[in-house]
Amino acid sequence: MESKVSEGGLNVTLTIRLLMHGKEVGSIIGKKGETVKKMREESGARINISEGNCPERIVTITGPTDAIFKAFAMIAYKFEEDIINSMSNSPATSKPPVTLRLVVPASQCGSLIGKGGSKIKEIRESTGAQVQVAGDMLPNSTERAVTISGTPDAIIQCVKQICVVMLESPPKGATIPYRPKPASTPVIFAGGQVRADPLAASTANLSLLLQPPPLPAYTIQGQYAIPHPDLTKLHQLAMQQPPFPPLGQTTPAFPGEKLPLHSSEEAQNLMGQPSGLDASPPASTHELTIPNDLIGCIIGRQGTKINEIRQMSGAQIKIANATEGSSERQVTITGSPANISLAQYLINARLTSEVTGMGAL
Repeated sequence: MESKVSEGGLNVTLTIRLLMHGKEVGSIIGKKGETVKKMREESGARINISEGNCPERIVTITGPTDAIFKAFAMIAYKFEEDIINSMSNSPATSKPPVTLRLVVPASQCGSLIGKGGSKIKEIRESTGAQVQVAGDMLPNSTERAVTISGTPDAIIQCVKQICVVMLESPPKGATIPYRPKPASTPVIFAGGQVRADPLAASTANLSLLLQPPPLPAYTIQGQYAIPHPDLTKLHQLAMQQPPFPPLGQTTPAFPGEKLPLHSSEEAQNLMGQPSGLDASPPASTHELTIPNDLIGCIIGRQGTKINEIRQMSGAQIKIANATEGSSERQVTITGSPANISLAQYLINARLTSEVTGMGAL
């Protein structure tokens, strides 16, 4: 939540971010965008909705405080209307509360909770709304979700009080905003081929999409597309392992993902090189050193990132224990040349994103 005071020092402009599911966003947008247009006009606030085919979307509301509260009131009443409409078709008798999720910089959550939880307790008691601050930060960000539920009036009063706290305690340091990820994170290779992240999409049967004309290679990182010329080569190498199966069989390219069937001839035409039906090359080993202060971003919480790199590359990766007096750690990668290249690329991408502060791959 950012805040800035206009020249006169009287009118405060606020930015509030809300996290919504696709269905909620649909309700706010309305048919042909009529609902959100009406909300913008009547409240005077700027309402922006993040792009993307994500299960979650960010709704950003910016404007003077009174405009923001009007917009909030309209959203809360719209959600209540949706609840009433859905109840008319169901046997449920008790009306569930309206629920909104704010996205707040973690550095401001302490002020919101207060000493020993005193502030959040005061907000709950004075507004009648339920307020929960998430313990963990949202993925790849320094923000937390604050969930508010209750009647529309209670929610509006609650948001007003939260805004006061936010203005009194501005965020400390830089805030990395939360950006919802698509259901599966695509990696776009040259030729417009899209491969989905096998970990995020292990339950989905995702195909490799082959679309001309050729494009430069990009990886999607947060909401940035980063050109990466080596990806084309890596992809061609990776496509050689495993060999393309004869028509009628499928061999997953990565765990949880299936390739569409192509004959070896088709594959050769698509890749512009032999399709890898020869015996796979023998495993080799590559070693690299990584500074101690950056090893954490490669390993990830409870080893999630290193496991992801192992699964995506198909290589074995061993990280040596820290040695006394050394500021670096030895990393050993074993596998085919293609596996090693892909593992190296993924490790470099993690390091680059850490250094540039652009979030996880």
